[in-house]
Amino acid sequence: MFVDQIAKRVLAQVKSGDVILMHNGLESTRDALRVIIPALKKRGFEFVTVSELMKYQSYSEVRSRRAVFMQG
Repeated sequence: MFVDQIAKRVLAQVKSGDVILMHNGLESTRDALRVIIPALKKRGFEFVTVSELMKYQSYSEVRSRRAVFMQG
């Protein structure tokens, strides 16, 4: 996949509480993240670890915090 396709797909589908899994060590992943991370921050998303995500008492609490976990 090309960088713009990766970024568009993630940005079109991501919602709070999602885990975003990206392949490690690929140039296209690195370049896509340079688009995805600032765009999600601009939308008010917070990046957390899975451990932090699990601390929320309910999925609705996760959604209200706009938290996502990104694994690379």
